[in-house]
Amino acid sequence: MTDRTGRGAMRRREFLAAGAATLGTAVVGFPAVLRAQPASIKIGLIHPVTGFIAFSGTQSRAGAQMAIEEINAAGGIKSLGGAKLEAVLGDSQGKPEVGAAEVTKMVEAGVHGIVAGYSSAISLATSQEAAKTDTPHVVDVGVADDIMKRGLKNTFRFSPGYSKIASTAVANLDTINKAAGSPARTALIVHEESLFGTGSAKLLSTELPKIGIEVVDVIKHANPTRDFTNIVLQIKSKKPDIIIPANYYNEYILFARTLRQQKVEAKAIYSVLGGAASNYQFVKEFPDAADQIMDCNHWFNPKSDLALARKKAAEAKGLVYTYEVFLTYNAVAYLADAIERAASTDKEKVIAALADSTWDQHGMPYGPTKMENGQNMGAQPVNTQILNNQIEVIYPAEFASAGAVFPMKSNA
Repeated sequence: MTDRTGRGAMRRREFLAAGAATLGTAVVGFPAVLRAQPASIKIGLIHPVTGFIAFSGTQSRAGAQMAIEEINAAGGIKSLGGAKLEAVLGDSQGKPEVGAAEVTKMVEAGVHGIVAGYSSAISLATSQEAAKTDTPHVVDVGVADDIMKRGLKNTFRFSPGYSKIASTAVANLDTINKAAGSPARTALIVHEESLFGTGSAKLLSTELPKIGIEVVDVIKHANPTRDFTNIVLQIKSKKPDIIIPANYYNEYILFARTLRQQKVEAKAIYSVLGGAASNYQFVKEFPDAADQIMDCNHWFNPKSDLALARKKAAEAKGLVYTYEVFLTYNAVAYLADAIERAASTDKEKVIAALADSTWDQHGMPYGPTKMENGQNMGAQPVNTQILNNQIEVIYPAEFASAGAVFPMKSNA
């Protein structure tokens, strides 16, 4: 019989309301799987994973992905309800114009920040393109000073730039040389043809004479180069005390091997940002060619428990722990920390948080983090040397794990 008074309809509405309230309690309390999950935070990763610098680009991508995995495993961005980071991958193919095109696609896909692009030339292009939409951009490895001199408020670099690295390299070489009685008086520079190599050669040619070392020649080579015999024979005829390579990974290895094969003698092979000089894979595969090579480069603090733990974790994944891995890891973590402190993905707020950062969970031999015009002023390189098939920090003393061998001992 139908309840014409409407009481039945009222009871049904009360029942439905009570059910909805109960469901709401369940959503807030149990089961947790019914809760709405916060939207993911998209991080664009642009690296040359194909092309002539693919090894370094792949290493950079691996470091970035490792950071994202570890941040997500630790609870994601807690200030945004545990939102997870999501990698959006792009391949620059080693070409600046392709890197810039990848930025355009990523911005259209709604990325909240970009980490790019390994090489200086690519980083110049990607940061410029990202600036058009004020998208936060963190340079991972690219060292060219021009990257940070354009006044782009969206662009940041946690690692040191080239002027800082080169001036440190020259000062440390002067210290090492004088400590041995100043046996080195001449140098010869071999460099690759891009922005990195040509910039290195120009700056070193200016700075080395200031510490009493004459630059007897500067030799440029193409990318890629598959035979260094002629270049090495030129070096052999000029007999420089110090040989300074400035090239990427594959060419660096071939150059070093050719030097050894041609039995070129020198007081030092001294790199500045050597493409393979601070690389465990080079040491493992070509120990004779790698032996005693010095480098002034990005490197982790060998006395840092945090750095050693990350190295162990990376190697457990089968990674060679190169500077591309830990620099790009830090670039992502630095960006994530800014998003955490901003408690927002709003571009302006994230950029402000990047600019104000004092982030110190990097495991690097750096001073206090202080950003000036996007550059971390606390960042600095160290000197390494390959000794007994290990990469050792030899300078500065507070981070050193071994003493320098200079002049280098003959392997003949």
